[in-house]
Amino acid sequence: MVKVNFSTLSEDIIALYRKFSDKKSFIPVYSENDRIYFWVLNDEGAKKADYLGIKLNKISVVERKNKDAILKAMEGIYSFLEEDSALDEKNEELLIDEDNILESSYSDAPIVQLVNKTIINAVKQRASDIHFEGKKDKFNIRFRIDGILTEYHKYNKKIQESVISRIKVMAGVDVAESRRPQDGVIRVNIGAKTIDIRVSVIPTVSGEKAVLRILDANQDMLSLSDVGLDSESLKLFRDKLSYPNGIILVTGPTGSGKTTTLYAAIRDIATVKKNILTIEDPIEYRMDGVAQVQVNPKIGLTFDKALKYFLRQDPDIIFVGEIRDVETAKAAISASLTGHLVLSTLHTNDASTTLARLIDMGVEPFLLASSILMVIGQRLVRRNCPHCLTDVEVDYETADIIKQYGMDIDRYKKGAGCKYCRDSGVSGRIGIFEIMDMTEDIKKKIMKRADAKEIEKAAVIGGMKTILANGIKKVKAGVTIPEEIILATRL
Repeated sequence: MVKVNFSTLSEDIIALYRKFSDKKSFIPVYSENDRIYFWVLNDEGAKKADYLGIKLNKISVVERKNKDAILKAMEGIYSFLEEDSALDEKNEELLIDEDNILESSYSDAPIVQLVNKTIINAVKQRASDIHFEGKKDKFNIRFRIDGILTEYHKYNKKIQESVISRIKVMAGVDVAESRRPQDGVIRVNIGAKTIDIRVSVIPTVSGEKAVLRILDANQDMLSLSDVGLDSESLKLFRDKLSYPNGIILVTGPTGSGKTTTLYAAIRDIATVKKNILTIEDPIEYRMDGVAQVQVNPKIGLTFDKALKYFLRQDPDIIFVGEIRDVETAKAAISASLTGHLVLSTLHTNDASTTLARLIDMGVEPFLLASSILMVIGQRLVRRNCPHCLTDVEVDYETADIIKQYGMDIDRYKKGAGCKYCRDSGVSGRIGIFEIMDMTEDIKKKIMKRADAKEIEKAAVIGGMKTILANGIKKVKAGVTIPEEIILATRL
């Protein structure tokens, strides 16, 4: 069996390998004396390995491997090269699987390499979004990592048009159109990972701006026990998910993790005995055993119309990506009242505001009282890196703000920064929640068209822990820091 040790590969081996326009069929994994050892996919890969050995006056030794093994080895060699300061930074194209739209070679145009490199680095740093935007005299690229935008690189403004054009080509949108917004999709393979990228391009006074939303199709979906719910809330949520009919709503601002929570819920209850249908815009993750439908307004396939079609498909559970209007709200309620469990999201600030918002939209209070099982309010906060936790003393100014939010804390845990978190002190994000169970008291408030404050008061009396209270609990447990809770609950 061929050994794998990239540190044995000399710079001339790497440099020559990188010049191959198609590298997906072979990869050098070890070198010793006058021999270079390769993993190869097929005869074509073996021929390339022989050629590389001849060029360097060495003997090529090959071992057959499947495609997944070759791609995973590419990820490994990429990680090694990035840590080796003796080699330049042009190694990113090693990860590009030439079967996809990002096909690149050593001699490709600099703009192609720039875009490829940016996407690969964004994926490697676990960025959720990439912003390509023009300034007065610069062209900036920023990554959103763990919810925070950070600058990745600045370039000469002259390349802005070329980079945006390249992104348009990749996304399959009109390259010549620069006066109106456009949306597109890119699907690429980076090593063994399949990445879906949603592209949005808009015209601005500083030239066109492109934002790329990165969705890792290979990323394992979180289970319901991993999203941040405490044991009591988790038990209540799972109890409601076992109901044969009714509506469960998850609410919060854009980017607060609502869809992720409901995906986790679906994963928790999906079995061969359940017929689960979803209508989404867009479909963020593909789930086996679940029939997922993409909204398409151009052909009249909207949330409310899809719900009507779904009822003919004998569903047990229906997931509606978002309730945006009264038609969708009424269709969801109708589906729940005819024996289906409906899961959906809504953009509101908290759980209690949700009910008042639906009434304002035109939904009759008696329909809400009879159909809604529970409402979950949610935010995301950055989680401390577990590898570099340190005790921090609260300064006077922070303590004063914290007390206004009901927190009386002298010390708390905070990530100091280490190699595991790239010196950020942060490792991913976690949800903070409030779960409002539909008690009889709350139903009476709804029937009287009570405002959000009255509903929240009734919910707290009924046992609901607010988002703030849940956040304080996570601070005391060392999961996050007070500043994160304050920022999240101020929204």
